[in-house]
Amino acid sequence: MSGENAGWAERGDKVLIGTYARYPAAMVKGEGCILTDAEGREYLDCLAGIAVCSLGHCHPAVTEAVCRQAKELVHVSNLYYTCPQTELAELLTRNSFADQVFMANSGAEANEAAIKLARICAGPERYGIISLTGSFHGRTLATVAATGQPKFWEGFEPMPEGFSHAPFGNLDVLEAMITDQTCAILCEPLQGEGGVRPLDVEYLQGVAGLCKKHNLLLLFDEIQTGIGRTGSLFAYEQLGIVPDIMTVAKALGNGLPIGAMLTRKELAASLVPGTHGSTFGGNPVAAAAAVATLNIILGDGFLASVKEKGEYLQAGLEKLALRFPALVAGGRGMGLIRGLVLTEKGVEKGADMVNKLFGKGVLINFAGNAVLRFLPPLIITKSEIRQLLAALEEVLAAYEV
Repeated sequence: MSGENAGWAERGDKVLIGTYARYPAAMVKGEGCILTDAEGREYLDCLAGIAVCSLGHCHPAVTEAVCRQAKELVHVSNLYYTCPQTELAELLTRNSFADQVFMANSGAEANEAAIKLARICAGPERYGIISLTGSFHGRTLATVAATGQPKFWEGFEPMPEGFSHAPFGNLDVLEAMITDQTCAILCEPLQGEGGVRPLDVEYLQGVAGLCKKHNLLLLFDEIQTGIGRTGSLFAYEQLGIVPDIMTVAKALGNGLPIGAMLTRKELAASLVPGTHGSTFGGNPVAAAAAVATLNIILGDGFLASVKEKGEYLQAGLEKLALRFPALVAGGRGMGLIRGLVLTEKGVEKGADMVNKLFGKGVLINFAGNAVLRFLPPLIITKSEIRQLLAALEEVLAAYEV
């Protein structure tokens, strides 16, 4: 690495804690689905800040909302009402099962709020939460404990008590794990970090049935699947299931840090003043960005176009699976969260494939040590999808030589 990118990388490595394996590029500009680095090289961004910039980079309506709000009011804390936060909560409740919303800054914080709400509703004797193997719920100690991937726990033990992990897709084992101390079941409708693994609808309906049978709360983590990513505003809308508590973040502010926990009024009543809080949660600027984002995603035809483009991408991935059966097993996902499932031979080359695509100016990542994950902005065009597929085909073909 040389030039401007190298200079920024060298400066960053001196002062930033090395918790990320960064690629050799310093991004300086974004527009739509295109990022530009410090040396002027362009990249087709099919990761969208990890499912965050769903309207693409620097969407004019979001930028205008942010600038307008920044000129009026940036922060006052949650000791006072603000117009953008209230407008955002109204939009979220109007378009979901929920009656009330708690605003946070991130997905992990939204999940922390959901965990605390589930426990306070159940009482001190019922504190256990069951999640699934392969899940990912955040990086705080509680959300890491809820995460069903041991690699995220290593070095941070002992984990907080009260969390257990049921095998993915096995209802019988899940029910056997329920005890008198269990208060909730937490799951993602589709596991993103776990390898773009959709949970079978019948299985999720079975989980909802177990919650009803055993008087448990059903918590849906829609941090990655929410805000239009699957082709509906929330994934639960396509499943015939309504959770008791749901968390969202990532795409909510199209790049500004904001998250939310949504629930029914009778459950929310357990969180009285002083039981939970967030200094920056629902910050006026972030909330204004979220209002602008939601208004666009809820516009006529937007979500239908996400489904259509998701099916178009899926069809292209399936063609690649047919052409490269030694490397690729197939495609899976919902809407515009898609994974190209690699064979055992392909998995060995997964990280290298991502690096080769980076070299071709296409950004994706490797998830769950199993799939190439595609999370493009929801505004991506079919022409840009074809560009992605063409680059991917070139990379896969190189392994046949």
